[in-house]
Amino acid sequence: MLRKTIRTDVLDVAYEEHGPADGAPVILLHGFPYDVRAYDEVAPALAADGSRVLVPYLRGYGPTRFLSPETPRSGEQAALAYDLLQLMDALGIRRAALAGYDWGGRAACIVSALWPERVRCLVSCTGYNLQNIAASVDPAPAAAEHRLWYQYYFNTERGRAGLAKNRRDVCRLLWSLWSPEWKFDDATFEATAASFDNPDFVDVVIQSYRHRYGYVNGDPALEPLEARLAEQPTITVPTINLHGAADGVGPASDRDGQSEKFTGGYERRMLPRIGHNVPQEAPAETVAALRDLMKGIPQ
Repeated sequence: MLRKTIRTDVLDVAYEEHGPADGAPVILLHGFPYDVRAYDEVAPALAADGSRVLVPYLRGYGPTRFLSPETPRSGEQAALAYDLLQLMDALGIRRAALAGYDWGGRAACIVSALWPERVRCLVSCTGYNLQNIAASVDPAPAAAEHRLWYQYYFNTERGRAGLAKNRRDVCRLLWSLWSPEWKFDDATFEATAASFDNPDFVDVVIQSYRHRYGYVNGDPALEPLEARLAEQPTITVPTINLHGAADGVGPASDRDGQSEKFTGGYERRMLPRIGHNVPQEAPAETVAALRDLMKGIPQ
């Protein structure tokens, strides 16, 4: 594994690279509040197959840095997708297999929906991950609303202060609530928690959770992309949805109502006892999903 950095137009993106430089590209994307360590058992297995595996730190995490203090510290969905596309362009990657969950899954879903020619196949944990901001004002049943306490917390100045002061405490609690059957230890958490010390972490996180409800404006440069996402485009690339049956954020229902959002081949795989952090909790299943997709799709 090599730690590298590549410059895009707004970021120095830090990423880890596994496998041969001429292998078929696979990009693995982490979520909030996690980092590249989620793929420590996934990336080497895919690299052993001959793939070139890239695991970037998202904006606001780990060693990834903004180039200019003037760039909005936005965590909106368009920013995450833009960063992924820019990363692929900077590395000269024409087409890649994508896998992601949470924020990273959102970036992967958006690129798959809007630039399908760049995506070989997609593994998306929990499935269709594009935000419908226009509909975000509609309240959900109480059983769903209470799981989003952290989002409402972050929409207050007390929440911003709390995340800044107690970021490890907040994030560790979220790990426990979202993956109730995952018995991670202190060392596992601390290996990731260092990424939350990024100087832009708090600003990016707070903006993300405020923007998704329409309470703050996004980056003006990304408004055209957000307009396209408001149309809730379908995903036309072959996709496997890995859904943890014990996901404490979005519990899996017996009925999958997302199939109409995928028109290029779609399969949902339920993972018993697995929570929100699918790649780290279920690395073998994550590797298997990518292998199953890639074996039937030319590079």
